[in-house]
Amino acid sequence: MKLGVSEKLGKFVRYFMIKVIMEEKEKNIAGGIFEKTKLEEGFYLLKFNNEQKQPVKVTRNINSKFIQFHFSGKGEGRFFFNNGSYKIPLLEENSLLLYNPQRDLPIDLELQPNSWVISIVISIKKFHALFSEEAGYISFLNLENRDKQYYKDAPLSPGMVIVLNQLANYNIVPTIKNLYYKAKAYEILSLYFNRSEEPDVEQCPFLTDEENVLKIRKAKDIVIANMAEPPSLQELSREIGLSMKKLKEGFKQIYGDSVFSFLFDYKMEYARKLLDSGEFNVNEVGLKVGYSTSSHFIAAFKKKFGTTPKKYLMSLTSDAG
Repeated sequence: MKLGVSEKLGKFVRYFMIKVIMEEKEKNIAGGIFEKTKLEEGFYLLKFNNEQKQPVKVTRNINSKFIQFHFSGKGEGRFFFNNGSYKIPLLEENSLLLYNPQRDLPIDLELQPNSWVISIVISIKKFHALFSEEAGYISFLNLENRDKQYYKDAPLSPGMVIVLNQLANYNIVPTIKNLYYKAKAYEILSLYFNRSEEPDVEQCPFLTDEENVLKIRKAKDIVIANMAEPPSLQELSREIGLSMKKLKEGFKQIYGDSVFSFLFDYKMEYARKLLDSGEFNVNEVGLKVGYSTSSHFIAAFKKKFGTTPKKYLMSLTSDAG
């Protein structure tokens, strides 16, 4: 019996709604955020983010055909195995490679508060293709090791820290998101397996110096901690011990934006979360993020989100109803 046009349309709409609901469930796990992006067949990028005040547990099924690369950008996590009987820590700015061809290796990750991890999951078939001519120098691809389980943790190089923060913080047009993620995933894998010293970064040579990368991160932490009354660039450069030129270039390289454009986006996202909490009115939220007059805050919020704080609050109540 053939379905009519209206029945086919109804069936499609129901399928689409179920798909959207399932995708949303993948993104929100026990107060944390999970995002999965398919880059190519057998090649995925996963983002885990816990902004809560308590640890968040994340589990994902990964079969034995995949190799896992986990990169901790901020905070700490722990991977559990064999129903929790064995665990491996993932420290801040460290990586963890997991591979076991003999059995499925699901992700069972406990992410500490204010932590985020970016993971690359790639099929062994796809992975071998990346190194088809040079596979011999990667230890777990040698013939004697190819079918053995493999676990390796290692600190991130300064170059990898840069790429990781670019993945986490870049403001990109949605239409090129997949392309951008794919490029950065290949870049971080190439840095991971690069046996030579950190490549020279001609545009920002100082970023090869880990100490200066840490200074840029300190600058970000300072402006966030003082978002209501942030220091000037001159004050910030003095406080972190870096010239203003290197501060501006380095911040742009690592976080994908100027210091104050980054801070603006951060303040608006923070303001939105305060509004979501329902504990503060518009004026209070504006003051908390550094606007002495509500009109300036309203204009800034509208610039970022395309609507006023009041209309945003109204949309929250209407959605709840």
